[in-house]
Amino acid sequence: MTYLDVVFSYGSVPGENELRAIDGMREVYGIRSVQFNEKQHTVRVEFDASRMKQEAVARLLRQAGIDVREPVAQA
Repeated sequence: MTYLDVVFSYGSVPGENELRAIDGMREVYGIRSVQFNEKQHTVRVEFDASRMKQEAVARLLRQAGIDVREPVAQA
């Protein structure tokens, strides 16, 4: 397993339905954690890179109703 973090910016603040869908996303094999930073409007996802790619993570977030924008460069 190779765990990586990806951080995406998002537009509108997720509501109750979106956060409930994110809870379901945590059950997807390969997703280790999902953390929101409301102040910076970002979502950090730790995932198993041997199981999925960054694009698949973004797709899962969009399917959950998150207004995902571009990935944020990490320092």
